[in-house]
Amino acid sequence: MTAPAFLDTNVLVYLFANEDPERQQVAEHLYMQTAADGSTVISTQVLQEFYSVATGNMRSVIKPVTALLALQEFAEHHVVQVTPQTVMKAASRSASDQLSIWDALIVEAALAGGCRTLYSEDFQHGRAFGPLRVVDPFRAG
Repeated sequence: MTAPAFLDTNVLVYLFANEDPERQQVAEHLYMQTAADGSTVISTQVLQEFYSVATGNMRSVIKPVTALLALQEFAEHHVVQVTPQTVMKAASRSASDQLSIWDALIVEAALAGGCRTLYSEDFQHGRAFGPLRVVDPFRAG
């Protein structure tokens, strides 16, 4: 198995972003690659955010039943539970690294999942959090 890789919410949302075919293609390739080698890691927060964004905030909103089917598929991967301990660590990281609590929860879940790579467009590309490195898969070049 390849090293675990954390997929942030935006990667999963772009799977359904018909209005942005370039990002959709990048997201599909990344998701298929991590799913095929068993390295996909997400968190309960990512599942919640995906459903919220996919059914209400996207320009081309998908139907709740489609979002639920996607959630069922995503939940078959390694899902890190956001626990009270995760929240406490995230609160500390939020203060020390000047991150929103939501971004800090993503970082802590990725670390808890044993990930060395966090795929997201919401962080600075190349930023490191201990052994975890952020990669923006949508970054050109």
